[in-house]
Amino acid sequence: MKVYKSMFLENKRDLLKKLIGSLKTDFPYVSVLGTDVNGKQYRVTTTGISVGDSRWMERGFVARVHDGTGYFEYSFNEIDEGSIQMISETIKSRARFFREKMNSLGIESVHAPLLKETEEKIDFEDRVESLPDSCSPGEIIDRLSKMKDRAHAMSDEVINVMTVIENVNVQKLFLSGKKELSQSYIWSQGYLYVVARRDKKTKYGIKSFSGLKGLELLDEMESCVDGVVENAHMLLSAERIEPGVYDVICSPSVAGLIAHEAFGHGVEMDMFVKERAKAVEYLGKEVASELVTMHDGAAGVREVSSYVFDDEGTPAKDTIIIDEGILKRGISDIISASVLDSESTGNGKRESFERKAYARMTNTYFSPGKDKLEDMIASIDYGFLLEDYYSGMEDPKNWGIQCVIAYGKEIKNGKFTGRVVSPVMMTGYVPTLLKSISMVSDDFELSGSGACGKGHKEAVKVSAGGPYIKAKARLG
Repeated sequence: MKVYKSMFLENKRDLLKKLIGSLKTDFPYVSVLGTDVNGKQYRVTTTGISVGDSRWMERGFVARVHDGTGYFEYSFNEIDEGSIQMISETIKSRARFFREKMNSLGIESVHAPLLKETEEKIDFEDRVESLPDSCSPGEIIDRLSKMKDRAHAMSDEVINVMTVIENVNVQKLFLSGKKELSQSYIWSQGYLYVVARRDKKTKYGIKSFSGLKGLELLDEMESCVDGVVENAHMLLSAERIEPGVYDVICSPSVAGLIAHEAFGHGVEMDMFVKERAKAVEYLGKEVASELVTMHDGAAGVREVSSYVFDDEGTPAKDTIIIDEGILKRGISDIISASVLDSESTGNGKRESFERKAYARMTNTYFSPGKDKLEDMIASIDYGFLLEDYYSGMEDPKNWGIQCVIAYGKEIKNGKFTGRVVSPVMMTGYVPTLLKSISMVSDDFELSGSGACGKGHKEAVKVSAGGPYIKAKARLG
């Protein structure tokens, strides 16, 4: 089914062109991004039901101008024939005021070279199997409720269940002197969350689902209820791990967490400009095993952070960050790329039209290798298979990493013992961890059910993943 474009944005297209024409008399570069994002979240728990708007909803515009030295932006919610001149004059006066104020205070700003654009026109409407409005809210709640009831029926130790699905329709229009771009697509995410209790011990199993999909995500969720309940039960018997350095096999979700935390934030090139990333010192150098190739890009795969163009009108790309162990480049927005005299990689993303565009990750992942998972397990004398995660944290300045893994399955003499440890803390120095990678499986999985912040704010959708990887890691 086709994801149709926003009529709200289409009805504003000619008005926005007039605004750009008015601003071009004063500025050598002008662009406008229009966004119309809407969606619903459906949640069923043991104790209740809720239906509400998605947290990602937004509708409005942001204009960007270059005054010969740098860029200024102005966001607004509405535009009509009568307000074009007022918006234009507001942008012109505020840009002049801020530039004069900065000069009078002696504030030095980084010179951002004027963007050189080429003619480009895109009109993209994606397709999904089942549009979110193809089922009534009651039908969606009924399916989520049946998953909840099924989980409870499996065991008396299950004390709480939560089933969630969220569908988000993204529609964007980008206009400038030479570009006229539009895109419409849907991404969805879902969660199965099962809490189990035995005596005084409480654990939970969780599984997430995501993709450029519609309500077909419900089918995937229904097929995984039993497995989530079984995981919750398994964790009730989990033990604490003895701290130390171990041979480990990281599942695709844990590998994705490493990719995201280890090299994702560290290669966002606005951090290069601010001298807050150690990665800039290692460009062209070995930072990982030769088995490691790592990508980021909206064009390389289909997941929640895939798009045709970014929030600055740059076409989506597939960027190779690490190529066979060598750090090749970072990921950039237009401004950081222009300051560093490099090409934008299409990673300029905004939390909303009211927020600044930053260099942000899209889909970050390790490329698959040639090894089989069974051979990787057989190669371990003593270690753990690490599955799922709770959180991660990185330090781009010093390249430290800290990951909280949901659980590890013990391996002895190439076989699982049945013992499970949980939770598991993985810490270390990024190059040391990545250089220890000795096997990479031919599997490949991505997950995009979470969000990523820039520091402590500016949340955007991202995905991460890859194959199974074998490495040495410090666990505790």
